Amino acid sequence: MLFKTIFSGFGGQGVLSMGLNLAQAGMLEGKKVTYLPAYGAEMRGGTANCTVAISDEEIASPVASSPDFLVAMNFPSLVRFQNQVQSGGIFFLNSSLMEAEISRGDVDIVEVPANDLAEELGNLKCANMVMIGAFVKKTNLVSIDTLIKGLEDSFKKKKKLIPLNKKALKSGYGLF
Repeated sequence: MLFKTIFSGFGGQGVLSMGLNLAQAGMLEGKKVTYLPAYGAEMRGGTANCTVAISDEEIASPVASSPDFLVAMNFPSLVRFQNQVQSGGIFFLNSSLMEAEISRGDVDIVEVPANDLAEELGNLKCANMVMIGAFVKKTNLVSIDTLIKGLEDSFKKKKKLIPLNKKALKSGYGLF
């Protein structure tokens, strides 16, 4: 089964890291994976997005013309991508920064107070890990243990960041 996800938000919110962590976890589980970051003119404060495809079979294209999931860390991202998600898809919204104003009735909405939970953990920069934890719990695309292993690999040169990011993952995962 093929699942495609768009991760989007402001530059600096860790959107590309979310996608990369999901892709790494998929690879660790032996799945076929593509990761397509949008680098263009994005910079801290601008918009950033990436697409991740995970499948049990070969993936023909990394482009997600009608993804199954949208992870929107801010309102402009929701506006930009909401009409691309296929009917029956799921929107994961950072409810700390926006209210769900969805004009579509054919998608499910999962509100994750990512920034609020990150603040409770003491560092707003881990809001992305809160979100990906919630995403993994709801989608079951990869296991939380594999996601944590991928996180540890990503931060092997910054080991002091691992405990906080693990806490953030588990915080998001524990929401549902």
